[in-house]
Amino acid sequence: MADTVSNAMDTPDLEQPYAALGVKDEEYARIREILGRRPTSAELAMYSVMWSEHCSYKSSKVHLKRFGELSQETPRGPLLAGIGENAGVVDVGNGYAVTFKAESHNHPSYVEPYQGAATGVGGIVRDILAMGARPIGVMDSLRFGPLHEDDTLRVLPGVVAGVGGYGNCLGLPNIGGEVQFHDSYLGNPLVNALCVGVLRHEDLHLAHASGVGNQVILFGAATGGDGIGGASILASETFDETGPAKRPSVQVGDPFMEKLLIECTLELFSAGIINGIQDFGAAGISCATSELASAGDGGMKVDLNLVPLRDPSLKPEEILMSESQERMMAVVEPANVERFMEICRKWDVLATVVGEVTDGDRLVITWDDQVIVDVDPKTVAHEGPVYNRPYERPAYLDAAAADRAEDLHRDNSAEGVRAALLQVMAHPNVSDKSWVTDQYDRYVRGNSVLAQPENSGMLRIDEETGLGIALSLDANSRFTYLNPYVGAQQSLAEAYRNVAVTGAEPVAVTDCLNFGSPEDPEVMWTFVEAISGLVDACKELAVPVTGGNVSLYNQTASTPILPTPTIGVMGVIDDVATRIRSGFTHAGDGILLLGTTREELSGSIWADAVHDGHLGGVPPQVVLDAERALARVMASAAREGLVSSAHDLSEGGLAVALLESALRDGLGFAVTLPEGDPTVALFSESGARAVVSLPGGSLPRFEELCAEHGVPVTRLGEVTGGETAEFVGRFEIGLAEVRDAWSAPIRDALRA
Repeated sequence: MADTVSNAMDTPDLEQPYAALGVKDEEYARIREILGRRPTSAELAMYSVMWSEHCSYKSSKVHLKRFGELSQETPRGPLLAGIGENAGVVDVGNGYAVTFKAESHNHPSYVEPYQGAATGVGGIVRDILAMGARPIGVMDSLRFGPLHEDDTLRVLPGVVAGVGGYGNCLGLPNIGGEVQFHDSYLGNPLVNALCVGVLRHEDLHLAHASGVGNQVILFGAATGGDGIGGASILASETFDETGPAKRPSVQVGDPFMEKLLIECTLELFSAGIINGIQDFGAAGISCATSELASAGDGGMKVDLNLVPLRDPSLKPEEILMSESQERMMAVVEPANVERFMEICRKWDVLATVVGEVTDGDRLVITWDDQVIVDVDPKTVAHEGPVYNRPYERPAYLDAAAADRAEDLHRDNSAEGVRAALLQVMAHPNVSDKSWVTDQYDRYVRGNSVLAQPENSGMLRIDEETGLGIALSLDANSRFTYLNPYVGAQQSLAEAYRNVAVTGAEPVAVTDCLNFGSPEDPEVMWTFVEAISGLVDACKELAVPVTGGNVSLYNQTASTPILPTPTIGVMGVIDDVATRIRSGFTHAGDGILLLGTTREELSGSIWADAVHDGHLGGVPPQVVLDAERALARVMASAAREGLVSSAHDLSEGGLAVALLESALRDGLGFAVTLPEGDPTVALFSESGARAVVSLPGGSLPRFEELCAEHGVPVTRLGEVTGGETAEFVGRFEIGLAEVRDAWSAPIRDALRA
């Protein structure tokens, strides 16, 4: 049984196992100073999970404040909710708002791939639900070790099955994302999940407990022993072969319970009987009670004996730390409690009054009629430790910058370029991901307009007007390794471009920042530089960051992952009927290259594929005004119906954009490369570029549009509709041969 507050006061010198809970010496001393005594075991449990890196952002919040420099206006109007809420909320017009956010579930997905990934999806869905929105779609960004490593072949299938299984059971379309591979993720995969939801402006709900006497209701699944301190402790420890000494169990998800919880919660919102609401994520009841009370205008009293348990042997500390899934907490006026319970019974959702809002500023929790927690909730939820950790520029950067891919050998013979093209198309980061995406339902709910393998996912919001949104989730960890400031901007620019080439207007950003140990000054430097890059780029692109997630301690032993800032960009399109697909659609269409190609091969797929994993040099320059100009051209072209297809240029350059466009519907092409080096023309990864196809009648108006916005246009050739990709005067290759090389890597590795 937990010791009581009075017992804690009477036994000030009792030794407590705070270090085993991830609490540092100075943090434990600070807890004692705040309380004026030693903490009870229950209070120590609360502080340990709420002050963990995962929950408190103690190593990152000093730098995350920079996002506050950004305007809270999107190109479509002011944010309705931003950083600090469960998720950002964006006005998209016609009285609709969209809320979206990305989060990580990295370490749990290594320990137990299926449940780690599944509960990552479930958690981000509840964040969106808690804003008052109906979840309408999910995406994921996944990173693993080398494709043929045994541990990758253990983790990847489980993660994909978890993402697909949970999302499919919820009836949510998975409309996009990415799957990539690199040595640094072996032993530390990344599982970043995004959810998007839609609501009317008047349905927005925020997480706060107000109104003395209002009832605190826990509803959803019963509390079990799974995930006790799971995400919060796992995400606060260096993840190596020897530690933590006792790894917490990973949460276990029940998507069918979550589906009931979603429908139940939406009906509760519709009934107008919820004053405040909070989902249960990392830290469980500790999080929900302290955050609701901290954000409200009073205190809160909770009786842990009233919490429904799946495991009656749980101690109160374990109940407080449990991260059992599919749970929510609501604040409800007494007169509305019976109606609340009635709706929960209708959906077969367990609901229990566990406490009430009180006068004052204390969070008091009892067990067996004894007070085991008596704290100021702000000190738990919002006044945790803040570390301004030392950082220094990594020693590897100078040597890496000097090792330029532009200086590597290029075989520019027809045979050499042809061979390089096949190597690039067969690179695991470029190759066909359908083994993964075919396990996801992309079209459930009937509003999916674009989904994998399109440039970005697109969902219809309003059936009457055709109003819709586009979403892309991208990270370029190779560029970020070479230059964290530029690499973070490139990741943002790629996601922005992916949205823009569909015809949507990019309006807002979410992020999931995955880095190694913040206690390593070189890792911390890359983190700080990446944030600076994102802030500066968002200012220039005029898109706010609405919220996000930080995941630190992503490393195996002393080897950190490549710095991986995953960036989600959301765009708005007034009528989804005008959207632009990525694949060639009509034989005879002309093919144009938009943007400027420079000799930028460092960090490219070409360097990695052709030169045995080469990673050096300086990443491509970021030209944000060119990105904005390209976006304006594509939005106008979509509205005017000028183009048949558009594909952004990013990984693999022009070669990959052309061939993916051709493979989409099996329509070949004939193009003439610009004068000069064919390796640069085909494989440079310069930004702010796209390939479009369009009928001849649209060409004059489209070129006029590009001239208006200062976007360079190069005529390349035409869609032939045959079975060959012809690079005129150099070589040709059959689409069947390209498809074989492109589709084999992931399929064959997982079959084996």
